[in-house]
Amino acid sequence: MECLYAWMSKLTIGITLSGGGARGAAHIGALRALLEADIIPTKVVGVSAGALVGALYCAGVSPDDMLDFALKSSLFRFYKLGVPLTGLTSSDYLQERLATVIPDNSFENLKYPFYVGVTNLNTGQLECHDKGPLHELVAASCGIPFLFRPVVIDGAQYVDGGVIENMPVKPLLNQADFIIGSNLMPYENLKAADVKTVVGIVWRCFDLSIMANTLPSAELCDVVLEPSTLNDYHIFNLNRLSDLHDVGYEHTRKRLPHIQRSLESKRELLEIL
Repeated sequence: MECLYAWMSKLTIGITLSGGGARGAAHIGALRALLEADIIPTKVVGVSAGALVGALYCAGVSPDDMLDFALKSSLFRFYKLGVPLTGLTSSDYLQERLATVIPDNSFENLKYPFYVGVTNLNTGQLECHDKGPLHELVAASCGIPFLFRPVVIDGAQYVDGGVIENMPVKPLLNQADFIIGSNLMPYENLKAADVKTVVGIVWRCFDLSIMANTLPSAELCDVVLEPSTLNDYHIFNLNRLSDLHDVGYEHTRKRLPHIQRSLESKRELLEIL
């Protein structure tokens, strides 16, 4: 096992963290399980909730502190603020909360290279940024359409990166030897939807489009973590963050033997090449 860990340390491991609202707490559990097994991602891409968790991880925040901050500081409360009772809301709250844990509003001082996926409404394209105003870009990536006003950066309007690609992989292709995908929106075990109202139909269509645009990215990953039981939770289940963390943790722990075998296979392949 020590030999395997030695080789793992020589492999550059990347991880892409998908969007999924409150389900983002499952990313924290997944990262905890990986770190406990000495599987340490050092290249990170995040979209929406994945951008939020990814920023904290790359800033050196431990899984314990990520979860504690989420629970005690209502880090994920911005989703609740976005419920459009009186119209679209801004992302100011999220930016304020980010500033308390990552005072430097930039990518330069992060512990690991980090890309934030955002959708440019002006061009209709996904952009993955590793430079610029970190707080604003993470907030933009978390900006679920219909709920949040777009974030304006350098004259362009940005929203949730998941609109185009909910689990981007391309920034990792030339930077990581081994790529892990953490997907919060699995097709498996999909629950029946309430499609009796216009709002229900809109949300179902939005969810399905997000799930579908994840599939091409998943094929580019060496391993994909996607607990089917996540579909038991709504993306606004903010009172279930601890449970969602545990879902991600237990699923990843069970997948560790497979991940380790995959790492060994990748090592052997790189040796041949």
